[in-house]
Amino acid sequence: MGAPEAFTRSTDIGHFIGGKPVPASSGRSQAVYNPATGAVSCQVQLASAEDVNAAVAAAAAAFPAWADTPPIRRARVLNNFLALLNQHRDTLAAMITAEHGKVFTDAQGEVTRGIEIVEFACGAPQLLKTDFTDQVSTGIDNWTLRQPLGVVAGITPFNFPCMVPMWMFPMALATGNTFVLKPSERDPSPSLFIAELLKQAGLPDGVFNVVQGDKLAVDTLLAHPDVKAVSFVGSTPIAQYIYETGAHHGKRVQALGGAKNHMVVMPDANLEQAVDALIGAAYGSAGERCMAISVAVLVGDVADKIVPMLAERAKTLKIKNGMELDAEMGPIVTREARDRIEGYIAAGVAEGATLVVDGRGTTVAGHEKGFWTGGTLFDHVTPAMRIYKEEIFGPVLACVRVKDFAEALDLVNAHEYGNGVACFTSDGQVAREFGRRVQVGMVGINVPIPVPMAWHGFGGWKKSLFGDMHAYGEEGVRFYTKQKSIMQRWSNSIAKGAEFVMPTAK
Repeated sequence: MGAPEAFTRSTDIGHFIGGKPVPASSGRSQAVYNPATGAVSCQVQLASAEDVNAAVAAAAAAFPAWADTPPIRRARVLNNFLALLNQHRDTLAAMITAEHGKVFTDAQGEVTRGIEIVEFACGAPQLLKTDFTDQVSTGIDNWTLRQPLGVVAGITPFNFPCMVPMWMFPMALATGNTFVLKPSERDPSPSLFIAELLKQAGLPDGVFNVVQGDKLAVDTLLAHPDVKAVSFVGSTPIAQYIYETGAHHGKRVQALGGAKNHMVVMPDANLEQAVDALIGAAYGSAGERCMAISVAVLVGDVADKIVPMLAERAKTLKIKNGMELDAEMGPIVTREARDRIEGYIAAGVAEGATLVVDGRGTTVAGHEKGFWTGGTLFDHVTPAMRIYKEEIFGPVLACVRVKDFAEALDLVNAHEYGNGVACFTSDGQVAREFGRRVQVGMVGINVPIPVPMAWHGFGGWKKSLFGDMHAYGEEGVRFYTKQKSIMQRWSNSIAKGAEFVMPTAK
């Protein structure tokens, strides 16, 4: 099989409002780079407040008719969209690789995980079924409805420009809401392509809108009175800001924040499997995943055995332009992100960690101006170090040595983040205790990246999630709807005379 066709964009990137592409009115723009070459591929136009208001107005105008559309007909539009996604999945993957830098096969996996959410959303008619109780009191019946909120917004990160928006808008649309997406300005092309596919699928104009932009666009959405809910995925400081600001303006908010994911390796684990898991989970997508493993917790004498194995693999990673099919790791998304990651590596050395493999200074032949950092491995990391405490969001794996399972569990539970965690073991009792006692929202037993499937729901604990509902799955149905309870009786069952006491079942 030959290399797939690379994606190139010849025009600048604007918005998609009311069913059509719309240029920005702000006069502001920002460069979009190809991370593998370091070259500017195009400019993304940044929204003004007026652009955001126009998108919200289009969504608000489309809401009444879309909300009244029977759920089965909304699901049919999503089913058409699903067919188009399957038809164009490689086109979307090539867009992701061109602007984010992750390898093409990883980008294909991202698109597939997004498609799974759309498949789940096509079953919304079943999910929107509610409860009915006959004769709750004499002549009175009681039932519930789940109704859409109105205009809802999604603010999404650069690292999954296809999958993370699909954590949000398929369920929002399936439940009768209209949607405004503010994607990352670093890799904005997939959002416009998704908008075009939704239009081809038969989605009415205004039901799905895209505004490109920066903090100005975010703040306008958070303050807009017609936006009823906001879903966000990104770093913890911004997630907390989104949550607090949106809540202050009376919105329902779901804000997924940062992570510092541990993988505990017990002495009885299969070390070859553990090494494979750590290499893929730490260095896949250049570590730019909120579910990446960034800390290996090595129990007992495991460290002396596994660190040399990890070092050998980290030194031989195939770091290439992501469109090459044998690439294992691509570039960092931007020059600034690369410099920040390499700053953390320097800090780790300064704090006394043992730098086993140094990824700084990595270059790729023919792409010398790209934003490259190689896989980096630290040993003898302690909980007091910045490289342990803070989210690096790059291909840096820190090894922490502990004496036993209890110390490993205490270490994980003491961290302020609680997004994902894994434990590699052959002991069923250890696995059971770890799953029950670890204070983390998503847990893998011999699974390094335990991202839940579409019908379960994604979300961490502690400072990894602000809000009380996880993304997608049945939690997504609850987030994008509000419950209404209806009690009904007919006049021939109503007793004569006014009642002045609390109604009770009779």
